[in-house]
Amino acid sequence: MERVIVTHLNLSDFRNYATADVALHPGANLFIGRNGQGKTNLVESLGYLSTLGSHRVSSDKALIRAGQDAAIVRAKLHHAGRDMLVEVQLNRSGPNRAQVNRGSIKPRELPRYFSSVLFAPEDLGIVRGDPGARRRFLDELLVLRSPRLASVLADYDRTLKQRNTLMKSARASGLRGAQLSTLEVWDDKLVTLGSEIIDERIALVDALRAPLAEAYAHVVDADHRPGLEPLLSISGRDAEDDDAEQAAASATASANLSTAETFQGALVARRSQELERGLTLVGPHRDDVLFSLNDLPVKGYASHGESWSFALSLKLASAELLRRDSYSGDPVLMLDDVFAELDKGRRSRLAEAVAGFEQVLITAAVIEDIPEQLTAHTVHISAGTIVDG
Repeated sequence: MERVIVTHLNLSDFRNYATADVALHPGANLFIGRNGQGKTNLVESLGYLSTLGSHRVSSDKALIRAGQDAAIVRAKLHHAGRDMLVEVQLNRSGPNRAQVNRGSIKPRELPRYFSSVLFAPEDLGIVRGDPGARRRFLDELLVLRSPRLASVLADYDRTLKQRNTLMKSARASGLRGAQLSTLEVWDDKLVTLGSEIIDERIALVDALRAPLAEAYAHVVDADHRPGLEPLLSISGRDAEDDDAEQAAASATASANLSTAETFQGALVARRSQELERGLTLVGPHRDDVLFSLNDLPVKGYASHGESWSFALSLKLASAELLRRDSYSGDPVLMLDDVFAELDKGRRSRLAEAVAGFEQVLITAAVIEDIPEQLTAHTVHISAGTIVDG
C-alpha cells in the first residue's frame, strides 16, 4: 500500500516561528535542540493537521505567535505517486480556514487527508489524569479511523448543550408541559447520537486490546497483562459521579437491551436528579475507560515508569490500528521528548518498535539519547530557527 509521507513542512507565525521551512524524509527524522527552542512546535503543528487540536493547550490562540493575527501550517504530502498541499490558517478572531491544493475545505475535513499519532510527556495525563483526558484520546482516535465521526461528536456536543440549557431553565421555573415535550425531543436526539459514540468507543477499546498488549511487551520486555475496560454511565458506572446508589438504578435490567434502550432507560431513571441539578447525568460525556496492569488499575497503582510505558504503548497501539485500517496506511508517528525518559534497553526496544513505520518524527534535547539507527536525518533547531537540516 502507498503511504502518506510528509515531504515538506512550512510554518508562518506558529508558536515561536516567524517562518520555518523543513524538508522531511521517509523513515526517521530527528529534531535536536535545547528545551524551549521550538522543536516540539514542529511536531505540534503536524499533530494539529490530523487532530485539529494541540497536545499542550486547549485554545488555538496559544498557537499563534505573539502580536500576530494568524498562524499558518502548510504541509506537502506524497501519496500514491501524487503530491498534495494541505494547510490550515488559525485566526485570532474569526473562524479558522483550511485548504487542500489551494481549494477551500472545512477545517474539520483535514483529518481525511493526513493521519498522525503523537506521543509526548503530556500524554501521561491519559492514564493518570481525569476521565476527560481518556475520552479525548478515544475520540481523537475514532476520528482518525473514521473522519465522519467528527460531525457526530460535534452534533452530540451541541445537543448536550441545548439539553443542559433546557434543564437549567426547568430547574429555575419548574418543568411545564411544553418544556417536557421539548425535553423528550432532545432526549431522542441525545440517545441517537450518544449511542453511536458509545458503540464506536466500545468497538475501539476492543480493537486496541491486542495491539496494546503487543506494544507493551515490546517496550517493557515483560508480560504485565495491560487491559482496557469501558466504564459506561448509562450502565451505572459514572466516572464523574460518586452517587453510586442512584447510578446503580440506571443499570437495572439493562443486560439484554441495546445501547439506545439502555441510554433511554438511564435518562428516565435519572430524570429527577437531572432536573434538580440542571445537568445531563448520563451519556458518553460522562464515560471513562479503566486501564489496568495485572488486573490492577494503572491510576493509583502503577509506578511512574509503568504509567509512562502504558501511555506510550497506547499510542503505539493506536498507530498500529491506523496502519491496519486507514486507506493511506501508516500514520506519521511522532515521538516528542520520549527517549530521555527511557533507559538504554527501552530506548533500543522502542527504536525497534518504530522502525517499521514509514515515517517517524522525533524530538530530543541531545542526540546521545537517540539510538543511532534513528539519526540519519537530523535537523538542529535554535530559538525558533532551523539551523540546518
